[in-house]
Amino acid sequence: MESFFGTLKSECFHTCKYDSVTESEAALHEYIRYYNNDRIKLKLKGLSPVQYRIQSLKAA
Repeated sequence: MESFFGTLKSECFHTCKYDSVTESEAALHEYIRYYNNDRIKLKLKGLSPVQYRIQSLKAA
């Protein structure tokens, strides 16, 4: 969990400036979607968290 928040801060909030709370919320929701569905993690065998979860469920 700490890894997620560190990555979120460095990739989403430290690189952009938002003009409103609504804009930052939209960016946060989009980043969470990206992180779970598209961003690969080497610890998860090069899969995204969703892909890894699906693969694990199929194997069970």
